[in-house]
Amino acid sequence: MPLSPPGLLAIGLLCLAPSPGLASDPKPVDPGSARRPTQKDEQVFDVLVTTDGFVPSTVTAQSGRPIRLVVTRKVERTCATEIVLKDFGVNQPLPLGQAVSISIPAMTPGNYRFSCGMGMIAGILNVR
Repeated sequence: MPLSPPGLLAIGLLCLAPSPGLASDPKPVDPGSARRPTQKDEQVFDVLVTTDGFVPSTVTAQSGRPIRLVVTRKVERTCATEIVLKDFGVNQPLPLGQAVSISIPAMTPGNYRFSCGMGMIAGILNVR
């Protein structure tokens, strides 16, 4: 038996109705959490490269917990187009305007230097 236009309309509306148990509006994702998934107990620090050098120039972290530095170069004219952490064997390019994530394992207390490739612009990772 063919369906009349009102019957077709009813079927069409049923197809458009949200299904029970499915979210009709997805929840927005927090950009901060989506940008930096972390390991358990990981400490995350944002560091910028500006005309003042590394900002902040001293990062203080707790010993015994992994560390992640998220470094973003904000200026074109700088010697700090890369970051070097000799103690960890890191020599990472810093593309302009892009966040670069550097993971460091849990460390014992001490001061660990980070710098540009020439060692002229520097900062300290202070692990307590």
